[in-house]
Amino acid sequence: MAKRDYYEVLEVPKTATPEEIKKAYRKKAIQYHPDKNQGDKAAEEKFKEAAEAYEVLSNAEKKQRYDQFGHAGMGSSGGFNGGGMSMDDIFSMFGDVFGDAFGGFGGFGGFGGSRGRSSRRVNRGSDLRVKVSLTLKEISTGVEKKLKVKKYVACSQCRGTGAQDGSSYNSCSTCHGSGHVTRIANTLLGQMQTTTTCPSCQGEGQMITQKCVHCAGEGVVREEEVISIRIPAGVGEGMQLNVSGKGNTGRRGGVNGDLLVIIQEEDHPELIRDNNNLIYNLFLSFPVITLGTTAEIPTVDGKVKVKIDPGTQPEKVLRLRGKGLPDVNGYGKGDLLVKVHVWVPQKLTPEERKMLEKLADSTNFNGVPPEAEKSFFEKMRDIFD
Repeated sequence: MAKRDYYEVLEVPKTATPEEIKKAYRKKAIQYHPDKNQGDKAAEEKFKEAAEAYEVLSNAEKKQRYDQFGHAGMGSSGGFNGGGMSMDDIFSMFGDVFGDAFGGFGGFGGFGGSRGRSSRRVNRGSDLRVKVSLTLKEISTGVEKKLKVKKYVACSQCRGTGAQDGSSYNSCSTCHGSGHVTRIANTLLGQMQTTTTCPSCQGEGQMITQKCVHCAGEGVVREEEVISIRIPAGVGEGMQLNVSGKGNTGRRGGVNGDLLVIIQEEDHPELIRDNNNLIYNLFLSFPVITLGTTAEIPTVDGKVKVKIDPGTQPEKVLRLRGKGLPDVNGYGKGDLLVKVHVWVPQKLTPEERKMLEKLADSTNFNGVPPEAEKSFFEKMRDIFD
């Protein structure tokens, strides 16, 4: 099923400010919160959909990629970490939003409600950035690349827990495992309740009693990993794709970051890219262009033969439809534009000069060419015929 537009999901315009986007997300989160819609799968999906939209639109870098490339710019998973995430992971990632929205709503407080959820902090690994160089051929078809990436992965000795035997930790005595502490203060307006991250366990809800010697209690170690990624056809220079969950592993059982793949486009020896179109400059001698010929034109798939009619005028553009590059969002293919140029020799032999002087006296080589009498709009129409 095709993903809905993120702005449509949150019901905000593309010009919405960060505060308007956050406000719209809070409204959707309250409307479709699982505790308020128990057993309603449709509401839960809308809740996740809103979280996905907010994660992208609240991040300036991801929002810019989405505005430019749509869902294709977010990678195959849509750029969201929620593809395989639980509801607890979503709550941990957007705690600042949920804390304000649900903190005083009884059954929603602390995300506990009837579902028994806690707001313990879940560490998120950092994102990684890599550059991938592609040829026009690879861009035209899409390609699978295997990348060697040095990254943090879960420690094999403690299974990512950070504890020596995988279980050497106790519930935090300060927050009793909840990850947060609640304080009530008396003010002129009455009692005010505030909830903050537990200072003892930094929101994790537990304390390690004996750290793993292999990872020093972090739960992650640095290793090299081979990651296979599929790059869609039609990507361009500087475009950034998001491979969800392939970044650094989060400390002590946390959520993985993302792998951000930045596209670099290799120069083609003969073709020039112009968005989805390709341009080829064809140089012909004066006699050849006057008499007509058949020219071999390079494409990303090999060479094709094109007939050059006798008397073809310099700077004429021949359009080979569908021989360009595919649109990254699937909206067809561009064209190959062949620009015809006349090569004028800089030096002549005495014999060549005599022949040209003879031609110069011919009435057929004098006068105003028909092209000069055409209007600007007629010339433009000829280019796109």
